[in-house]
Amino acid sequence: MKKFFAIVAVLVAGIAMSGCYKTQEGRRRAGLPGVKDTIEGRYERPVEQVYESARATLAFNGKITQQNDSARVLEAQVNNRTVWIRVDEVEPRVSRIFVQARRSGARGDINLAAELDKQIALRLR
Repeated sequence: MKKFFAIVAVLVAGIAMSGCYKTQEGRRRAGLPGVKDTIEGRYERPVEQVYESARATLAFNGKITQQNDSARVLEAQVNNRTVWIRVDEVEPRVSRIFVQARRSGARGDINLAAELDKQIALRLR
């Protein structure tokens, strides 16, 4: 009976730890779902200005690995973490930014996402 419960516990743990999460590009990757890894910010600036600030912040802190100018999505490596930034237009002079950061093992890094969002805001001053 103990062996049965041990096997069930291992299976439940395996199922709970496996899964997929969605990146800001819209792709799905293997990792822990349901982990807070994204910060949203809104700025009273044009989209192009916020996107350029995000690009400069990522280039300063790490290395930009992918850039999609039409969708306004950036992917970068910062401190051995993968970061995605997406910039949307809410109104003509109001922009919304999503900063998503994941560590190795696809665990969320909300602290890095918040720090990058703060640095982007400071570049907009």
